Amino acid sequence: MAKPRVNWAAEPWSDDEPLECVMVVPETRDTSTFIFRAPSGAWFDYQPGQFVTLDLPVDPAKGAAGNVQRTYTISSSPSRPLSISVTVKAQSTSIGTRWMLDHLKPGMRIRAFGPNGIFSFHRHPAAKYLFISAGSGITPMMSMTTWAWDRAQDTDIVFVHAAQRPSDIIFRDQLEHYVARVPGLQLRLTVEQPEPFRVWHGYQGRLNSLMLGLMAPDYLDREVFCCGPEPFMQAVREMLISLGYDMERYHQESFGAPVATEAEAPVIEDVTPADDASAQVTFASSGVTASCAETDTVLAVAKRAGLNIPSGCTFGLCGTCRIRKTAGEVHMVHNGGISDEDIAEGWILACCSNPMGRITVEV
Repeated sequence: MAKPRVNWAAEPWSDDEPLECVMVVPETRDTSTFIFRAPSGAWFDYQPGQFVTLDLPVDPAKGAAGNVQRTYTISSSPSRPLSISVTVKAQSTSIGTRWMLDHLKPGMRIRAFGPNGIFSFHRHPAAKYLFISAGSGITPMMSMTTWAWDRAQDTDIVFVHAAQRPSDIIFRDQLEHYVARVPGLQLRLTVEQPEPFRVWHGYQGRLNSLMLGLMAPDYLDREVFCCGPEPFMQAVREMLISLGYDMERYHQESFGAPVATEAEAPVIEDVTPADDASAQVTFASSGVTASCAETDTVLAVAKRAGLNIPSGCTFGLCGTCRIRKTAGEVHMVHNGGISDEDIAEGWILACCSNPMGRITVEV
């Protein structure tokens, strides 16, 4: 009697065995997915959202002394255990990732360590999720979304992703395929600018609280997972805090330093206005100084003091209430009504700026 066919080895892969590259899939500019298998036929067991560390034999002439170790989030899902993949995007300063894109080919074997990491919705069961990502921060969200798709269970995920242009959206076709077949999965995309001569039907501009309210009206009820560049994640945190979100239900993964255990997780200490903290606004042109709380906006303080600052939308979109700050610091969560260049020059939007201590403005 013939032995029953076994599709994979009895034991899962462990990092004492190298990984063999079996496929390289171009995704977007300077971004590719590298698919690996275990030479022994072992299968892969991990939590969606975790990462592996690759030992890369980078040419010393490229600025590295021997091998370099680089950590990458696993973009595949453990529901597909015969292979494991990482999706990498090279930056201008990349060494290890640049080597992978230029030299790592099918048939080559490299050492890997892991999987590790605490960024996974397996650790935080919830009825509804909100995934928020930017750039290659989409990779852990893709792993978790694929797991939800493959489990074929009721799922409720709003997947929000931000990119520079539509052509920079990694996994766009695959995600749209999922969304077209699963009613509980919703995809929301926003780009900084559309492609020339191409129609873009999604959102345009930086992610802000107005967009979020349209993308996921019930965001307060959802468990949030966020991954992207640190400035992006900080902006998301500030936005959620300003909207009254319970930050105990917020989880993030960093590009620079994914953590392996809860004990290693950095404490996020965002500076936010406090109800019981006093502040003071000096309106230099009017010769008026007014005391207030940090949670008061500069616009509200001005109105109480009998001063008029022209305003329109009052939630940081139109830019009508732009004024110059000459001293002190404010906490400003706007919706696109001011540019980074204006902020660097000292301009603020009075309607969404909270004084952090003493400030002076030209009003």
